[in-house]
Amino acid sequence: MLDDQTGQPETPLDEAPGCSAPGLARFSRVRAQTIALTDGLSEADAQAQSMPDASPAKWHLAHTAWFFEQFVAVPYLRGYRAFDPAFGLLFNSYYEGAGRRVDRAKRGLITRPGLDRVRAYRLYVDQAIGSAWGILSRAANDLVTLGLAHEEQHQELILTDLLHLMSENPLSPALFAGRPPTPCEVPPLRWIEQPGGIAEIGHDPADGFAFDNEGPRHRVLLRRHALASRLVTNAEWEEFVSSGGYGNPLLWLSEGWTWVQAHSVTAPLYWRGEAGAWRQFGLGGEQPLDPAAPVSHISYYEADAYARWFGVRLPTEAEWEVAADGHSAAGGNQMDAPGPVRPRAAESGGLTQLYGDCWEWTASAYLPHPGFRALAGVAGEYNGKFMINQMVLKGGSCFTPRGHVRPSYRNFFPPAARWQVTGLRLARDI
Repeated sequence: MLDDQTGQPETPLDEAPGCSAPGLARFSRVRAQTIALTDGLSEADAQAQSMPDASPAKWHLAHTAWFFEQFVAVPYLRGYRAFDPAFGLLFNSYYEGAGRRVDRAKRGLITRPGLDRVRAYRLYVDQAIGSAWGILSRAANDLVTLGLAHEEQHQELILTDLLHLMSENPLSPALFAGRPPTPCEVPPLRWIEQPGGIAEIGHDPADGFAFDNEGPRHRVLLRRHALASRLVTNAEWEEFVSSGGYGNPLLWLSEGWTWVQAHSVTAPLYWRGEAGAWRQFGLGGEQPLDPAAPVSHISYYEADAYARWFGVRLPTEAEWEVAADGHSAAGGNQMDAPGPVRPRAAESGGLTQLYGDCWEWTASAYLPHPGFRALAGVAGEYNGKFMINQMVLKGGSCFTPRGHVRPSYRNFFPPAARWQVTGLRLARDI
């Protein structure tokens, strides 16, 4: 997942299908949710950066204000004066067309401005946009819509980045109240047959907003296959670990085996302890490993190796999307702690956990859909230039804001990434 998803095009978005003016209530709700996620943080919590892939919470807060100032307030609000001209340098992410920026790995060094001034920055931008709400142009409203979806992505990043930060603290502090796992019965894994033939994937403009990388809608040819009814659990992953899965080079892609050896990987990212006594670190602190919960924080390499060990494979992006089409994206655990795989009524077609819980690795490289064209201007830096060396994930996670994902949504990460809430569903040929 990118830490920025849109920009201001040279041509207005009035003609872009699917864009429409969001309600002021939604604008206020999304902006308030970002603040709420960081309310309990100290200045030190919000400042620290635990690795180059993560960003400080304070930077996320400021950057999502910078987006609205840079692409909505400055070009569309008459008489608007920037809160602080220096913030353009400090809180730009990767937009070359928007000017200079701080290197991503050095965001934690931006100790000033402080957290209070960043919050004041957000309020200043919000008030300016709110005061002009009824007179915003169509182009400005389209950018607000994009900006809110972009901010929801940063809400998820705030949680995953804070989780990684707290995991580096030897005291294993909890940011939220944790709950120990409670025993429950896991429904047996069943294979749900999926038909072959010609199908369609990609966003349909008639369905409303989507990011540009989700389209255009196009036809794909599928072979008959079957998808697992649910995600792989921690207990099932323990079998892989105890059987020597991490030490068997025959299960791993060459690049994955090199990665395992170079980083001494023997278990998912936040597992601690040893066989029979595993514990897992989360935002609720360190807890006994929940055997019924979906395994999470695994890389594509690990997911692929597990599938080989099981004698099957990972689903393709098209297989997952076609199977998920028509299922409600409002289900599952979203922006909550990953819950155990409790018995629950199967959704249409017998599949469960399609949305929420964990992002699901697919076997598909992140490439443009046929006919994809990047937006003009700065927005052209949006997705197209990242379509290399990444794999597609589908479905959302427990840290994804509810209502943010849909069947066509394309998350993407390098194959070694695992600080996000990533898991897997199995597939097999028929």
